[in-house]
Amino acid sequence: MLALIMAGGLGTRMNLGEKPLVKVADRPMISYVISAFENAGYDVLVVVTRKVPMTKNWCRANSIDFYQSDGAGYVDDMVSCIKEIEETNPFFSCVSDIPGITPEIIHEVYAEYKKQDIQACSVWVPRDLFDENNCKCSYHETINGSISCPVGLNILNGAEIENEQKEFKILLNRPELTFNINTQDELKRAEIFFNKN
Repeated sequence: MLALIMAGGLGTRMNLGEKPLVKVADRPMISYVISAFENAGYDVLVVVTRKVPMTKNWCRANSIDFYQSDGAGYVDDMVSCIKEIEETNPFFSCVSDIPGITPEIIHEVYAEYKKQDIQACSVWVPRDLFDENNCKCSYHETINGSISCPVGLNILNGAEIENEQKEFKILLNRPELTFNINTQDELKRAEIFFNKN
């Protein structure tokens, strides 16, 4: 099964260069995401843009497959990639800046997805966990009675990539997924959290 890692954004709020290559505990953020999917048994493809030439070079140097998109935006880049590679099966899509993702989380999400007779799923974490870790939650919905935030981890059906897909929302009590790192403050907090755990 394919895991598409979306790594085309610069992360200008951090002022630390290309966001996927910003280091958490001496490792580029994207490397945590790639390792998690590879160790879970998935085929990884990183989607890059012209904005992140160093990330593309890093992928090349580390023998990571990548797709050069037009940089039209997150969803458009994902759709163009899936169409170009003619992926018609379900696939994971994931942001490149959640270093807390693990093979166990990926297996848990896929197991929940398989239980549902539905095309797509998204992963959410209670906003309380974001607050506990002083992480920003820019969007929220109420899921199973809990105010929750998306973490940027999804499963979609490649055969229906140009259509709106019915989605099941998976709620996980996983504080490590609250670190979708966008600022230097969040980076410092992430380093403290991951050094403790």
